[in-house]
Amino acid sequence: MAQKDYYKILGVNKNATEKEIKQAFRKQAKQWHPDANQDKPNAEAKFKEVNEAYEVLSDPTKRSTYDQFGSVNPQDFGFGGAGAPGGGRYTYTTSTDDMGGSPFADILEQFLGGNRGRGSRSGRGSNVSQDPFGFGGNMGRTNGQDIEQPVTISLREAYNGGVRIVTKGDRKLRVNIPAGATDGTRIRLAGEGGSGSGGGLTGDLYLVVQVEDDAQFQRKGDDLTVEVKVDMFTALLGGEVEVPTLDRPVKLRIPAGSQSGKKFRLSGKGMPNVKQADHFGDLYARILVTVPENLSEQQRAAVEDLKKQF
Repeated sequence: MAQKDYYKILGVNKNATEKEIKQAFRKQAKQWHPDANQDKPNAEAKFKEVNEAYEVLSDPTKRSTYDQFGSVNPQDFGFGGAGAPGGGRYTYTTSTDDMGGSPFADILEQFLGGNRGRGSRSGRGSNVSQDPFGFGGNMGRTNGQDIEQPVTISLREAYNGGVRIVTKGDRKLRVNIPAGATDGTRIRLAGEGGSGSGGGLTGDLYLVVQVEDDAQFQRKGDDLTVEVKVDMFTALLGGEVEVPTLDRPVKLRIPAGSQSGKKFRLSGKGMPNVKQADHFGDLYARILVTVPENLSEQQRAAVEDLKKQF
């Protein structure tokens, strides 16, 4: 098998300084990372080759042996070449918490925008031993998938908040429904999603809320609308009516001459805001004027007299 020319792989001459070798490696590693070149089938092999070259040339002892004999035993530094244990596997031991002088520091900085915790969701397990670039792709460690699952609640549950029991395998998970939940509200259960592989993190489970339509109240954002029946005499002369809410009924003063369909605003009697539970929307009471049915002859005559007066 032909000996690999590590200097040529990195694009440097044999007199290259340690700094020049490190700079060349950073450039090549970014260029050939598999997750940045998914349309190039040879990217992963090229990336391994670049990393192998750097492992040799960045170590004075290995570089000296390579310069003198034209080869270095790949088993001495963890590469599984032909016939070597591992069959081409490779690992990194660089930690994002202790980058030291590693060339991965600058590469991580560029790929992750300075956020070296990306390799661990919610700050868990910040070691990126198998994927220093944080792609979570083809480097051996894969994070588990996040899972979404719908959960249907009533409008009254959305108003008060509550608890739901979700079954996962042989376990039952207690889930708190926040007051004011709306369609699309996502409730996160950390670490309850798909399993990771190769030491990757477990994904999260997201419950996506769906609020059922209510037979009495109509919802728009944090505001509610309810229909209230008012007899014709109260509508004509004015008076009080009882208005239902999702908490307890309240009294509403109806002015004389109120027309059917008129809306009255009851401030703060709507839904709680899911982000600010002490803030409430409004309730709009829409009155529906009703008329008596099945009048007696005497009642009909009285209404006829009233009609004549108008």
